[in-house]
Amino acid sequence: RYPDRDVEIGDEVLRIEDWNVSHPTDATRTVIHQANLNVRAGEVVGIAGLMGAGRTELAMSVFGKSFGSRISGTVYINGKKADTSTVPNAIRSGLAYVTEDRKGAGLNLIDTIKRNISLAGMRKLVKGGFVDGDEEYLVANRYRKSMNIKAPSVDVVVGKLSGGNQQKVVLSQWLFSDPEVLILDEPTRGIDVGAKYEIYTIINALAAQGKGVLVISSELPELLGICDRIYTLSEGHITGQLPIEEATPEALMVLMTKEKEADHVSA
Repeated sequence: RYPDRDVEIGDEVLRIEDWNVSHPTDATRTVIHQANLNVRAGEVVGIAGLMGAGRTELAMSVFGKSFGSRISGTVYINGKKADTSTVPNAIRSGLAYVTEDRKGAGLNLIDTIKRNISLAGMRKLVKGGFVDGDEEYLVANRYRKSMNIKAPSVDVVVGKLSGGNQQKVVLSQWLFSDPEVLILDEPTRGIDVGAKYEIYTIINALAAQGKGVLVISSELPELLGICDRIYTLSEGHITGQLPIEEATPEALMVLMTKEKEADHVSA
């Protein structure tokens, strides 16, 4: 079910320190408490947690403060403090976030593969104040082939694609932005087994290129099958982390149901 890969872990590419997030409409309610985590180059790191633990809230708050209020803490990318205060700043800093809601928030379903792929990295295609349509086509077609997006051309409307191919378009969109760290939120939700395997292969290829990959998934077997290390989240607290050699469903479940955060959990 999960492709093999050779793991070569490099230097740290992402560190999140003392991250706190309050609810967007109720600032007295803390959603994320003093979270600390890191990801190294070539490493696939998972975040496991029960429903409501705060996994998506953590990712979205880091990516341009897309969720929450009274957000505090520091993000470092390649050892340097990064400005992730807005989505454009987060992208420029080297972050990418693939949402769990690809149809509602990740794609424009009534537009083409070409335009969806170019959206996050559109600035790279602008020449003299205009989008270079020929270059946009070449870029999109390159991703159509390399990601094995099953469509006769990049002019096909994304809404007509299968779930797995739509997910490949979302991944292509963010890969075109050339991130240092890719955050994947439920990357294989709602797609068939064959497409899942292809997504896992893409994740492995990204890690092999030296990218840091942070995967949020509600499927423990998936995290155990593709990750090098797994953090656990419970009620907004990071309660522990396990290298994949020590991670089992039982060990993760114990940490996922912990009530208090372990002090300064870090790699």
